[in-house]
Amino acid sequence: MKKFSFLLVITFSFMLVLAACSGSSEEGSAEGEDSSDSGETSEIEFWTMQLKPTFTEYIEGVIADFEEENPDIKVKWVDVPWGDMEKKILSAVSSETAPDVVNLNPQFASQLAELDALVNMDEAVSDEKKQEYFEGIWKSNSFGGQTFGIPWYLSSQVSMYNNNILEEAGMTGDDVPTKYADVLEFSKTTKEKTGQYAFFPSIDGSHLLETMVTMGVELTNEDMTKATFNTDKGKEAFQFFVDMYENELIPREVLTEGHGKAVDMYQAGQLAVLSSGPQFLNTVNENAPDIYEATDVAPIITGETGLMNVAAMNLVVPKQSEKQEAAVTFSLFMTNAENQVEFDKIVPILPSIETALDDPYFNELPENPSPEDEARIISAEQLKDSEVLVPPMKNYSDLQKAMTDALQAAMLGEKSIEDALADAEQKWNAALQ
Repeated sequence: MKKFSFLLVITFSFMLVLAACSGSSEEGSAEGEDSSDSGETSEIEFWTMQLKPTFTEYIEGVIADFEEENPDIKVKWVDVPWGDMEKKILSAVSSETAPDVVNLNPQFASQLAELDALVNMDEAVSDEKKQEYFEGIWKSNSFGGQTFGIPWYLSSQVSMYNNNILEEAGMTGDDVPTKYADVLEFSKTTKEKTGQYAFFPSIDGSHLLETMVTMGVELTNEDMTKATFNTDKGKEAFQFFVDMYENELIPREVLTEGHGKAVDMYQAGQLAVLSSGPQFLNTVNENAPDIYEATDVAPIITGETGLMNVAAMNLVVPKQSEKQEAAVTFSLFMTNAENQVEFDKIVPILPSIETALDDPYFNELPENPSPEDEARIISAEQLKDSEVLVPPMKNYSDLQKAMTDALQAAMLGEKSIEDALADAEQKWNAALQ
């Protein structure tokens, strides 16, 4: 799976339960022929990523409601294994057999947008409909000045902490840092009093870039043609990781393993705080119920900027579709507020439509709340101030690798922070141009 920054990332096979929901009809317009105008039934093909069989009932329920309200449009649902999606959609586009609607993450969808293969949603969706979505989330689906997708579901990380470790260290949940400036001292206290690590700061995937942005680092210029991170802020960000590593306050595995290792260590009682999407609480509960019982939840850590990242998934419509209007109409229906709220009630995700957060589910705790309940309220509150911190960029995987390689070299003492940043800057400029 392409890691969902942004996603964060959400892995639906871990967390979904079956349900069905309904919603109201939406209207959209797009270029391209649509046989529905002639009174004939039009079939559109809808691809998702590994949602069967975990919540077949939910997706089929939404499709049934859509078809009832749009009797001239039928939806053929095709579920694709997560690891096969990129290859399959690229093959379909190259052979001109692309589906009508596809569920992708923004980074990969931007690769298709770069090929001019996706419908521009700024033109296909009315201004009134666009304004229903969080403004920053809508903009996260942009590349080259055009919007290539409609936001679907979101994920905002929280801090899960082990009360047993904190108690041994003489601390409580109130001491869990919400700012990076307090992480070093908290980590020292935890290590000295318990012998355990406080944090496992993942630097794989998009995590490092997102962390740097929260610390006030500007990665590129406005048109994303030149690197701008080789600054005092960039040096401070690298220094944070170097100090944590040199003082043995983070595991050595940070250099070679990613977020999965952090989850494993937290479940084993070897980590005081886990920064992750709320869906991983289910994983902890299933694999380590004793750790789950000791777990509470706090807001995610951020920098002086106060910025918080949100990972997004979207629905895109390939330009090859001969039923673009029907495809956009279905995408708006799938992502409308009512359907999103019902979706969020069966899986720990968040809606991309702002008014959906008015539902009491996102702002009222039940009696005897579980960690999942607390995480939902915290993450929903964070969503109001969150955005996709690293937008789609050209040659994104190369940019990620260049920055991670540079930080690893600095942490290992193979290069100075200045030289490491300069090397990354040179590689970024080459990739961006």
